[in-house]
Amino acid sequence: MELRQLRYFVAIVDHGSLSRAALILHVAQPALTQQLRQLEEELGVQLLHRSAQGVLSTDAGKVFYEHAQAILKQVADARSAVAQSAERPSGAVTLGLPHSISGALALPLLTATRAQYPEITLQLTEELTGNLGDQLKSGRLNLAVLFDDGQLGQFATTPLVEEELRFICRTDRPYGEGEQSLTLQQALATTLILPGLQHGVRPRIESVARAAGLTVGNVIEINSIAILKSALLADMGATLLPSAPVLDELQRGTLRAQRIDQPSISRTVVLCYSRNIPLTNAATAISRLVRQVSERLCVDGLWPGATPI
Repeated sequence: MELRQLRYFVAIVDHGSLSRAALILHVAQPALTQQLRQLEEELGVQLLHRSAQGVLSTDAGKVFYEHAQAILKQVADARSAVAQSAERPSGAVTLGLPHSISGALALPLLTATRAQYPEITLQLTEELTGNLGDQLKSGRLNLAVLFDDGQLGQFATTPLVEEELRFICRTDRPYGEGEQSLTLQQALATTLILPGLQHGVRPRIESVARAAGLTVGNVIEINSIAILKSALLADMGATLLPSAPVLDELQRGTLRAQRIDQPSISRTVVLCYSRNIPLTNAATAISRLVRQVSERLCVDGLWPGATPI
C-alpha cells in the first residue's frame, strides 16, 4: 500500500467522481482506476460503488476513508515538523471544539492566531465531545478541548477553566422567576432539555445528582445546541448548561440564567492531545495560545461562569 494510493482514494471520495478526482490530481483516469483496483485487491474488499452518476463509498470504504485521512494528516504533520522552526512556527493545526465551548473560544482564538502566528493555518472542527475524542485518538485532530470526566487517561491534558453550569430557561417562564439561584432539586423538578447520556454535560449532571441522592427525570434529549436553543425559546423546558453557548440570547434578554446550588455543578475544561503522536511546533504554539486566550476571556468577563485553572 502506497501513500499515493491513499491520496487518490481520498480525492475520489471527496469529489465523488473518478473523472473529477483525476482532473484535480492531474492524473490520467485509467491510471487512477488502476491504482484504486490495486488498493481494493490488496485490502480484499470493495471500497467504492461505481455508477454513471459517480461513486459512493461502501461500508468498508467509509471505514478506510477515516483511516486514510488520519494517515495522510500525520504524514503532512511530520513533514511540517521537520521544516518548521520554533521561532516562526508554520503549517496547519486542527483543533476540535465542543459545540458548547466554541461560542466562547472559537472567534477570539482565531483572531489571536492571525495576530501572533500568521504563518499557522488554524482549522477548527466543531463536534460532539465523543466524536472529538475518537478523532483525536486516530490522529485526525492535533488538539481538542474536552471535559475531564476521569476517562481521559489516554491523552495528555492541560486544565483550562472550571465552568459553572446554570439553570437556563426562557425569560418569561415563571419557574424560579426573581430568584438569584435554584437548588439542584428544584432544577431537576422541571422538564429539562439535555444532551444524550454519552455527550457533553449530561454525564456530569447525572453524576452530581446521584451523589446528592437525586435523579434526573423528565428529560427531552437534544444533541444539537442550535436545536436545543430553539426548544428553550419555544418554552418546551429548561436546561442545565454553561452560559457560553447561549450568551447571545442572554444578552438579548430572550433567555435567563440562574445559578444552581445545594449542590452546584461545574465541569473542568481541558486541552488534550495524543500521547502517541508528537505535536508539531505549530501545534505546540497553538496549545499555548489556547491557554492564554482562555485565561484572558475569564479575566475580562467574556466567558461567563468560567474560572481559569
